[in-house]
Amino acid sequence: MKIFPAIDIKDKKCVRLVKGDFDNKTEYEISPVEQAGKYKDHGFKNLHIVDLDGALTGETVNLNIIKDIVGKFDLKVEIGGGIRNLESIQKYTDIGVEKVILGSAAIKDKKFLKEACEKFPNKIALGLDAKDGYLSVSGWKENSNQLTLDYLKEVNDYGVSRLIYTDINRDGMKQSPNFEETSKVADISNCPVIISGGVSSINDIKKAKSLKNIEGIIVGKAIYDGDVKLEELVKEDA
Repeated sequence: MKIFPAIDIKDKKCVRLVKGDFDNKTEYEISPVEQAGKYKDHGFKNLHIVDLDGALTGETVNLNIIKDIVGKFDLKVEIGGGIRNLESIQKYTDIGVEKVILGSAAIKDKKFLKEACEKFPNKIALGLDAKDGYLSVSGWKENSNQLTLDYLKEVNDYGVSRLIYTDINRDGMKQSPNFEETSKVADISNCPVIISGGVSSINDIKKAKSLKNIEGIIVGKAIYDGDVKLEELVKEDA
């Protein structure tokens, strides 16, 4: 199973939010490039990056930082945050990211998702962020009236190469991921699923390994807060 240590970038710094709330954030001293280097030094091969400035503006605000990370460390990077058009996807694929994550824009406009999958085969990851079974959009500020599983059934044949499922109620809370809901998603998804939100310990990683159609798991706040040691975590990375 792939382990994706997370880097969330805001104002060129590494930050962590609680439940996606921009007013409830912790800033860390280390720069995103230094943090990526630290993950690489420990032996990780994959990296999950969210451009929070991009999520707020819909622009590729931190493209240069991400280009720097990809160029320096030869990590397989998935990037998300406000990617709303084909031009932005192109910019990211041009600098060598492995997967571009589409979230709100894909949920609001299925046609855009389909077009992106056709134009960028094997590059598109779909980010589904859910609260109480319903999808949320726009940095989790808006609840859509769409049930996660209904939406997934509609887009399942579009050619998405990876699905990232986040339970918003768990994100940044370190209360363990919502394995039950994630399993429901993984059961019907045509592509492998990444678990996101709420990892609190190595036990969560071990539990994730027992689930079907799970490609990996994203670990964020638990790393920064020292609940999960990188030395232990990398042993689970395969």
